[in-house]
Amino acid sequence: MKKLIFLFLALALFCSAESFSQAKRTSENKSFMLKGEVVDGETNMPIAKVNVEILGGQYTTTNFSGRFAISAKIGDELVIKSDDFVTVYYTINKNDFVTVRVEKAKTDAPIVSNSPKDEEQASFNVYLDSAKFFLKKDAQKSIEYITKALQPNRGKTTSKKENSLAFETLGDINLFWSQPDLAIDNYKQSLQNVSNIDVSIKLAKAFAKNKNYQESISAFQKLLKENLSAYQKVEVYEGLGDTFKAIDDGVKSVFNYQKALDVAKENRITPKITNLNSKIGEAYAQSGALNEAEEYFDNSLKLAKKENKQRAVSEKNKVADFYNQNREYEKEIELRQETLEELNSMEKGATVDDEALTSQRQNYKIADAFVAQEKYTQAIPYLEKSIAEADKKEDLIVQKDAVRKLSEIYRDIGEFDKATESYQRYVEVVDELYIKKEQEISQAARFTKEITLKQNRIASLENDRKLNESRYKLAFENQELIERNSQIQKWIIGSLIVIALLLFFAAYTQYKNVKQQKFANNILALKSLRSQMNPHFIFNALNSVNSFIAVNDERTANKYLTDFSLLMRSVLENSEEDFIPLEKEIELLELYVKLEHFRFKDKFDYKINIDENIKLNEFVIPPMLLQPYVENAVWHGLRYKTEKGLLEINFQQINSETIKISIIDDGIGRSKSKDFKTENQKKQKSKGMGNTQKRIAILSQMYKDKVDVKVENVFENNEGTRVELILKKD
Repeated sequence: MKKLIFLFLALALFCSAESFSQAKRTSENKSFMLKGEVVDGETNMPIAKVNVEILGGQYTTTNFSGRFAISAKIGDELVIKSDDFVTVYYTINKNDFVTVRVEKAKTDAPIVSNSPKDEEQASFNVYLDSAKFFLKKDAQKSIEYITKALQPNRGKTTSKKENSLAFETLGDINLFWSQPDLAIDNYKQSLQNVSNIDVSIKLAKAFAKNKNYQESISAFQKLLKENLSAYQKVEVYEGLGDTFKAIDDGVKSVFNYQKALDVAKENRITPKITNLNSKIGEAYAQSGALNEAEEYFDNSLKLAKKENKQRAVSEKNKVADFYNQNREYEKEIELRQETLEELNSMEKGATVDDEALTSQRQNYKIADAFVAQEKYTQAIPYLEKSIAEADKKEDLIVQKDAVRKLSEIYRDIGEFDKATESYQRYVEVVDELYIKKEQEISQAARFTKEITLKQNRIASLENDRKLNESRYKLAFENQELIERNSQIQKWIIGSLIVIALLLFFAAYTQYKNVKQQKFANNILALKSLRSQMNPHFIFNALNSVNSFIAVNDERTANKYLTDFSLLMRSVLENSEEDFIPLEKEIELLELYVKLEHFRFKDKFDYKINIDENIKLNEFVIPPMLLQPYVENAVWHGLRYKTEKGLLEINFQQINSETIKISIIDDGIGRSKSKDFKTENQKKQKSKGMGNTQKRIAILSQMYKDKVDVKVENVFENNEGTRVELILKKD
């Protein structure tokens, strides 16, 4: 009986455990709405418009608060990606709010040294990142980095994955620079190494760009049988729509665009929804279904306004073109005027890639719409604006069209003199445009030739790689022979190591010698500048003595010369020193200011304030460094004041290692001082200030920012000058 009860209890426990396990598995497989946010790992600030995708599933983007919500299951992989930061892969373990911290990607091109040693050590990824950075800026430089990435590094060939990435990037370069035939070969090479859906989509698009429309359609349709993510499905259907539109098959074009739009709406891929509405409108307009086209264009306009100004402007231009085709000129003019206003507000910072989105082009199209309605007087001002802006921005094509249109209007309204004048200008612009086009054709031919040569170089590298693989295989099969020769190889390797060490030692010695020579050159340059400062200072001081003698004030001149001789003795004593104690420099400065005040006592007073906490014997300063700034304050600022000015020199301790020296005057300021200069003075830069700036630059380089200087205005009306020097102990 007891055994029966025990068995019953055990069975009950087993059933309950099984039911609990099943319930747990059911809950894990059930979809739920995962919520989360994407924030910057450094600033903790939310990031908007980030791509959020469940691998092989749904897609969404973050809102302006960096938040997102997406349907997911336990075990799914969440992919967070953007051009602005490193892609993050996150495995979902439970239904909790997710905070994803991302690291911002570098915006500068990866730096690769030109030295052979550094190039040898540079990784494949560095070269590939450099190629991507220059992709839209410099095609030749970008391809050069691809070439370096594919070159063997210390005898080690690139892997299949690396080859795939390199040829994919090369295809992107050629496609961007309108070389679709080369791009097709590159994408095929990439796929031969590693199969990749994104590269297959790029290949299908390249077929279409190269007008291989049937190959493009076949490639896209083949992709539809693959396991695509939501975003990839949108791209494939959109690509099919683009290809069918290119061959004037409006029905199939609209059908595929609509399929892409359905997937984009289902997965909330907002930017694609706007683009697809616009493309469906274009396809309907191309087919003559104007009512349907207008409906989709209205949708795209509303959606584009919610994105950004650039997208909204681009969409307005497309819809305006549609209104033009449909002869709805008033609507076209209204949209183009709105576009002009938004373009003018964007000109300060933002740029628009579309060449149709320029103020000169929009003004021309507005004028064209007025001409179509025979409103010639209203068209003329817009044509004149278009011509002026096109001339300013060197847009010869728009300038040509606008000048010719203006000539035709003047002819039609009977103003034949203006018509003749405009037509003559039109002929001049056409001639100029013809020359420019010839140059562009020549440059394009040269560019294509250079790109092809670089492409052939890369193809040669690929052949070398395959040949190297065969050699490695042969070497593996002849392993026994290699082992028999191992002793010789060890001896060779040892010799190479010794040679390498000797070369390294020679390079290090050379580097050290160059560094010492550079230091010596800097010392020589400082001495040269100091030797120039002394005659310059003496010349200015003697001018002061000359001025006293000129007014027959011999007693004052004698007194001035006595003080001046004391100053010159100190200056000459310190002329050979790189640095002198700060205390000596202050004594020199006090004596110099006293001399200048002696001459211009009715022009300014002066104060020299020294922080009592400063240990003057612990700081050193290049001799005669402060004097040119004081001289500038007196001669170019205070000397020209109508009322009496003030010169203030402050020595303030920032910390135990740093002091700040301020030279402040309430003179007329640097900008007004220029007006008092003679024509000869304007042509010559201040010798003293020029030498001082050179000395500070050399000293900062030699002693790691020991001296730093900043010059600024004191008052908002540009009067007064403040010079601040930061002096560091070591």
